Amino acid sequence: MMYMSICFISFIFLFIFSLFLIFLGFYFILNDVIYFIEWEIISFNSSSIVMTFLFDWMSLMFMGFVFFISSLVILYSDDYMNGDMNINRFILLVLMFVLSMMFLIISPNLISILLGWDGLGLVSYCLVIYYQNIKSYNAGMLTALSNRIGDVCLLMAIAWMLNFGSWNYIYYLELLKGSFEMEIISFLVVLAAMTKSAQIPFSSWLPAAMAAPTPVSALVHSSTLVTAGVFLLIRFSVVFGDWLNTFLLFISGLTMFMAGLGANFEYDLKKIIALSTLSQLGLMMSILSMGFSVLAFFHLLTHALFKALLFMCAGMVIHVMKDSQDIRFMGNLSMQMPLTSTCLCISNFALCGMPFLAGFYSKDLILEMVSLSYINIFGFFLFFFSTGLTVCYSFRLFYYTLCGDFNMLTMFNMYEVSMNMIKGMLGLLMMAIMGGSFLSWIIFPTPLLICLPFYLKTLVLLVSFLGGWFGYEVSSINIGNKLMSIKFYLYSSFMGSMWFMPYLSTYGTSNLPLFLGYKSYKVFDSGWSEYFGGQGMYMLFMYMGSINQWWQYNNLKFFLMFFVMWIVVLMFMLMI
Repeated sequence: MMYMSICFISFIFLFIFSLFLIFLGFYFILNDVIYFIEWEIISFNSSSIVMTFLFDWMSLMFMGFVFFISSLVILYSDDYMNGDMNINRFILLVLMFVLSMMFLIISPNLISILLGWDGLGLVSYCLVIYYQNIKSYNAGMLTALSNRIGDVCLLMAIAWMLNFGSWNYIYYLELLKGSFEMEIISFLVVLAAMTKSAQIPFSSWLPAAMAAPTPVSALVHSSTLVTAGVFLLIRFSVVFGDWLNTFLLFISGLTMFMAGLGANFEYDLKKIIALSTLSQLGLMMSILSMGFSVLAFFHLLTHALFKALLFMCAGMVIHVMKDSQDIRFMGNLSMQMPLTSTCLCISNFALCGMPFLAGFYSKDLILEMVSLSYINIFGFFLFFFSTGLTVCYSFRLFYYTLCGDFNMLTMFNMYEVSMNMIKGMLGLLMMAIMGGSFLSWIIFPTPLLICLPFYLKTLVLLVSFLGGWFGYEVSSINIGNKLMSIKFYLYSSFMGSMWFMPYLSTYGTSNLPLFLGYKSYKVFDSGWSEYFGGQGMYMLFMYMGSINQWWQYNNLKFFLMFFVMWIVVLMFMLMI
């Protein structure tokens, strides 16, 4: 069977390569090694085209994690996409995605970064429209067009770098820090990263991209593609000025808050996890804008592990629920699918920052560094309230999926027989439990001493407990008809639809151009130009001809006179 072989070969190759890269990254960080490899593609007279690769601990570890997650996702897809006739095409698309991601990670050069960046956008579009229906097409178009803005920003940054003599930005970061050109380039790079990482106002494409198959969501739209923007910002973070950091902190903090709020009103399982991804991306970008780029990278790696696992669990649940994604139909899954429920619980607890799971080491450190840093009350509120909202929607998810009674059909059997799916989930489960501590020992060999007062130290725990309690309690209350007033509906529709951003990104951008196009077509093409052009001339000649005809038919003398005149003219011409 062909698809078995392509899945298995891809899994083995990516898995072994990922382990090699991760351990190589450990070697590089412990010995403080960086390699630049220059490959001269062509040399003609005095001109040469050189491809540069940058191998440092960040690029190697991130690449290792991308390969590791993609290998397990391909193994998972072997069962999940079992009935698909085009699974070979699907696996090849995933491999093309991994290749584009690799180009982006190891490039210190804006041209080769654009190669990987555009490859990611194109492959992402192909994967979003993989299930061919109108919803997927719309989601794919929104994804592609949102990302095109970032591509254009990168192209403009490339144009600005023409003055520098080379596109290897890594050589100029320290040299040109604070210069006008670098300020503009860094602003364009921030804009590009905001589109790829779905920050406000480009957030609406990420939940829409959940139209893709679940393995794609686990790999592309949770752990790798959306973190490409954060990774690019980590590379450029040296040159960010104060105003740019403030702007980025404001935007990413609001994104974190908006996504956490929206997930509490959402009923689609995959969209809840997508909004949770958006919230964590906001957290990464906001801590990056405060100057802690290594912390942002640490959270990027730990988040990739538990978020891919969370999507895999969601895929398993959707698979056995006969493709139903509504969490209101679920319930009592802990009895019927114990292994999947265990993985779901652990990945959700890691997302909440439960002590000693993967998310705790990065999230707790980030929030303590925020408490220690110079930040105003608004930013402080966004960080901690968004953390509470994360725990809130996680416990809401627990309530709807794992507790209570099953709400779909009366006679419905749920089972976990897909061995490859379970193997993929268990591989990530180990990393979601142990990965955080392992990474923190490697990345921070010297323990960080953070001196805070007692109430600030315990604030993270307090906010988490309050969020979890509130999420569970609100879910278990049956909201009566009196509470479902128009005011409550307006609040929930505003907060549940990501502050109306999907409408603004679709109707908001296309409505006016389409209206103007319709009016111009109606008034000019089908209106005045027809009146003065084709139809008008036709009507004019018809009118003149009818007058001439009426004149001739109603007076025999004129008719005979014209007849004689034409005969005379004809004879005269024949004589000549």
